[in-house]
Amino acid sequence: MIDYTDGEIHDVVVKELRKFSDRRGWLIEIYRSDELPEAYLPTMSYISETLPGVARGPHEHVDQTDTFGFVGPSTFRLYLWDRREDSPTAGRRMIMEVGEEKPAAVTIPPGVVHAYKNVGPKPGWVINCPNRLYAGEGKKEPVDEIRHEDDPESPFQLVD
Repeated sequence: MIDYTDGEIHDVVVKELRKFSDRRGWLIEIYRSDELPEAYLPTMSYISETLPGVARGPHEHVDQTDTFGFVGPSTFRLYLWDRREDSPTAGRRMIMEVGEEKPAAVTIPPGVVHAYKNVGPKPGWVINCPNRLYAGEGKKEPVDEIRHEDDPESPFQLVD
């Protein structure tokens, strides 16, 4: 089992997001095609709601890059583990809090295991803009996902 050390992970893009507010409400740009490498550009998007105390993941992708938008209305603890053998940060773990108080877009390349947990007091929303279609064109291909959350021996544990 790998003993992960804490620190930044190569190729993970963390972008603090700016909220533009006016009398109608607010707007946040999650990604722009002129700010991400072409290989990371999204092909679809979805939004999910996660209840307080609930985690999603850890899991990883072989080919897919995820660009998550954490904008609230809650706070998430995001966990990342670099298990790419050819990465200069292989064996590194990143943990950060993002969401309502600290909006961020986080781009996670293939081979980086990821999970997030709603650590706030209310349901929170996460927008994902992956660069691959879920289950491929027409949902006819295998899902690109390796799940670790049901393995009690997994090195990818969510610590508080």
